[in-house]
Amino acid sequence: MKHRFFTADMKMSEIFHTNLNMAVLLPRLDMDFGFAEKTVVQCCQMHGVDCDFFLMIGNVYTFEDYLPDTEELHKLNIDKLLEFLLKSHKYYMEERLPHIENHLEKIVENGDASVQAILKQFYADYKQEVWNHFEYEEDTVFPYIRQLLNDKSKPNYQIDQFEQNHSNIEDKLADLINIIIKYLPGKLRTADRISMLQDLNALSADLNRHALIEDKILVPFVEYLEKQRHENN
Repeated sequence: MKHRFFTADMKMSEIFHTNLNMAVLLPRLDMDFGFAEKTVVQCCQMHGVDCDFFLMIGNVYTFEDYLPDTEELHKLNIDKLLEFLLKSHKYYMEERLPHIENHLEKIVENGDASVQAILKQFYADYKQEVWNHFEYEEDTVFPYIRQLLNDKSKPNYQIDQFEQNHSNIEDKLADLINIIIKYLPGKLRTADRISMLQDLNALSADLNRHALIEDKILVPFVEYLEKQRHENN
């Protein structure tokens, strides 16, 4: 059955009934709760957020089969998208990953020393992988996009290089989860074990949507810019 995608005249509360995970996006969109009976467009106006941009992000984040059409992509405010992605990076590195790391350290602190070392090393390696991933985007990809928009010189880069170098941090997180499942202390309280795995599952889902936003919005838009530049030269 085909989904009914989010629209401007829907009540904002209806969107959250469909996907509660949208809550983690609000700070990245400079929005907050207090929707009452307001529609999506009314909430966006209240917070000074572009409604079309909100809907595009929300639909990609929620529906696997959603794909922005050509007209939607051509109207995209790329500065807003880059700002959103940067805020997502900050959220992962400064909030989500440290929270999970603190949780992991607490639940293994009284366990076997060798197991502690294994889990901490795997987590440190994963965090570094995520940092490298984001650093590449922020130092190479995003400046290239801004150059495409603002500079007439010929860039020494193309977005297909991003796709080739786009490390899959979701798969690496799956490997990390597998290691943690194998090595979590056997005497760990059930509630702690469940809480830890729920944290990791939530991060995995969020990162998967983050990648979809890049793959379904960022890359197609930059390909459109590159095509325009090629046709004009």
